[in-house]
Amino acid sequence: MLQRPPLIVGNWKMHKTIPEAKELVQQLTRVLGADLARIPVAVLAPPFTALSAVAQEIKGHPYLLGAQDLCWEDQGAFTGEVSGVMLKDLGCRYVIVGHSERRRYFGETDVIVQKKMVAALRHGLRPILCIGETWDQRLSGHTERILSLQLSEALTDVGKEVGEVVIAYEPVWAIGSGRSATVAQVHEAHLHIRTQLVALLGQDTGAQVPILYGGSVTPDNIGELLPIHEVDGALVGSACLNPVLFAKILQIASASPESHQHPFFPA
Repeated sequence: MLQRPPLIVGNWKMHKTIPEAKELVQQLTRVLGADLARIPVAVLAPPFTALSAVAQEIKGHPYLLGAQDLCWEDQGAFTGEVSGVMLKDLGCRYVIVGHSERRRYFGETDVIVQKKMVAALRHGLRPILCIGETWDQRLSGHTERILSLQLSEALTDVGKEVGEVVIAYEPVWAIGSGRSATVAQVHEAHLHIRTQLVALLGQDTGAQVPILYGGSVTPDNIGELLPIHEVDGALVGSACLNPVLFAKILQIASASPESHQHPFFPA
């Protein structure tokens, strides 16, 4: 079985001023205490305005910096946009691409998501590609078709750097609802995604791409999610804004075996 250490990503969304962002990192570090040295790979993704301040705050700590979005172009007349080269200059290592809120509220299509994937990889950023179905799509039995389509479109022509991609399965109906997908639903979706990755990228690369779960992740359910076969971590939303809750998630993840296997769903 492959060894993929858990990856935990905190998406702050549109929260925290610069002083608040610095305080959040400081509080998280204090709460973790001695556990800080044992946490899994932890990515903090504050809003653009706080990236520089958070980059300074995390120096000397085992956190990595991520952004919540990027433009597909490197520069030019794109008012309000931030490019991959700018994010790299700020110290970002990861960037979230195609989040359901970007798709829903800002009209991002699979074509736009694919262009952003290429841009991220071009600048040495690890894109966290978000895919997921709506509740209506799930009820209609179209979950696997939607996931396959979003994957194939986003990974078209991404090039040899495709091994740097991270996938985040985020059922749209679970985001911010307080209702997480069941163990069975997560297992089925992640297994399908893994199968599609292998079909698209080949066995060696497709089997190595981390697949995160995102959708109302909390300290109460992270211990149940991580042992599921093909769940390699979590994309955390509102819980990451609370240093006590996010620290608990990181602590639980650090105690999880590097190779996950849920007792009900053997590999």
